[in-house]
Order: sequence, then structure tokens, then C-alpha cells
Amino acid sequence: MNILSFVKGADINSAVKEFQATKGAVLIDVREPSEYGQGHIPGSINMPVGVISARASEIKDKNTPIYVYCLSGGRAGNAASTLRSLGFGNVKNIGGIKSYKGQVEKAKGRSF
Repeated sequence: MNILSFVKGADINSAVKEFQATKGAVLIDVREPSEYGQGHIPGSINMPVGVISARASEIKDKNTPIYVYCLSGGRAGNAASTLRSLGFGNVKNIGGIKSYKGQVEKAKGRSF
């Protein structure tokens, strides 16, 4: 990662492609259920940041590649830090869906 990419922030579009190519990876949308229902990245699960500690045990393998996003990246950063503090070693904050250029689903999507 160069300094420009750090200043610019995560590239959610590249990260979603990486998620899709990574076997066993989990994509978590940490927004509230009402936000998730308005549009989320296909294949994501909704695990709001406020319950991430309580629900993290649903991911059985602490080495699972986890990609976390929200609206702009702030809540995803908090969730990623929480997951790391719980022992998950492969967690990436991929930023916010507002920068996502791909298709979104408006149905309920996958629950974890």
C-alpha cells in the first residue's frame, strides 16, 4: 500500500472483487437493518456494528477472511477493530457502500 492509497482510503470495488475470489470469505455489512434493506452488496450479511461482539461467534474460524463495510467506512473501522480484538486475524475494513459501483440487492439478503 502506498501513501496515496492510505490517504484515499479503501477501494471497496477492488475489495469486493477480492472477496468474491476468496474461498470461504465473509462480507459483513455493519449498517442497521433498515439501511441494509435499502441496498446492500450481493453476498453480504447484515451484522450491525452494535451487535458485532455478541454475534462474532457465528464465524467459527478465527482465520476466516472477513471484509467489513458500512456507508462511509467509519462504522466498518470500529467493527473491524472489535473483530480483531476478539481474535479474528484476517479482517479488512473495505470502506463504504456509497463508493461502490456494482449492483446492489434490495431484498433481505443473507442472514448469518
